[in-house]
Amino acid sequence: MTASGPTIKLSAPATGEFWEIPVLFEDDHLLALAKPARLLSSPDRYDATRPNLMRLLHEAVAAGKPWARERELTYLANAHRLDFETTGVFLLAKNREALVVLANDFGSGTPKKTYLALVEGSPPEEHFSVDVKLAQDELHPGRMRWTRDGKKSLTHFEVVERFAGVSLLSCHPVTGRTHQIRVHLKYAGHSIYGDEIYGRAMQLWLSSIKPGYRLKPGAFERPLTPSLALHAWKLELPHPITKIPIHVEAPLPRDLQVALKYLRKYAPAPSTPGRPLAFPPEPDVED
Repeated sequence: MTASGPTIKLSAPATGEFWEIPVLFEDDHLLALAKPARLLSSPDRYDATRPNLMRLLHEAVAAGKPWARERELTYLANAHRLDFETTGVFLLAKNREALVVLANDFGSGTPKKTYLALVEGSPPEEHFSVDVKLAQDELHPGRMRWTRDGKKSLTHFEVVERFAGVSLLSCHPVTGRTHQIRVHLKYAGHSIYGDEIYGRAMQLWLSSIKPGYRLKPGAFERPLTPSLALHAWKLELPHPITKIPIHVEAPLPRDLQVALKYLRKYAPAPSTPGRPLAFPPEPDVED
């Protein structure tokens, strides 16, 4: 299910950052949030001082912030992780009982996860899979690489929408390795826009797709993909307590909505199979 309305306000005084995070789903046992871009979901193993969502949540609960006090929260634990740059559905357990079940489910691959990625190029097939083992890159801490000696990693992909030299893909990871979708797409030759680690910091620019593009005097061009164009769009799984199937969906972040609007207007593919996904109304933007 999707929801719009309540938000959770978090801040990191040390860095001056502030986030207003939408609540996507909530009941007595679960809380699903729409994680923003460029915020760690859990503490960084290499730099413990960086702000992360779990620490901010725990500090807010301990401080008795209004949103936590209203919910009578004393416990929050994340059932999975999202990359620093990735946006979308982030699921938390409100009690130990729910966490134990969720940990087992995620460990066995029970939840169905659907991501959206805006990538370079156009895959020749509508559906394809990457079954390539992954391991930590010893020469570059924090990065992954494909190798025969790594852990089994499998991702299924589907073309959602094609543009001129750009594609929107839905990504369905069967396993849950670090950076799995990003590395598998790089392996397939379709790196994600805005990926500073695996995509050569490749950006999508309006000037590259709009004929006759001109900047106003003194202005500078901002990329359409200022962050990683990877979004945790849907999460489907049995409720850990009631066992009733639940479906949580996160609206696309504004940057990705704007990029898609411009691509549809200025870079349509000669023939696009299917039809665009039914996203929320596109934002009004100036050319």
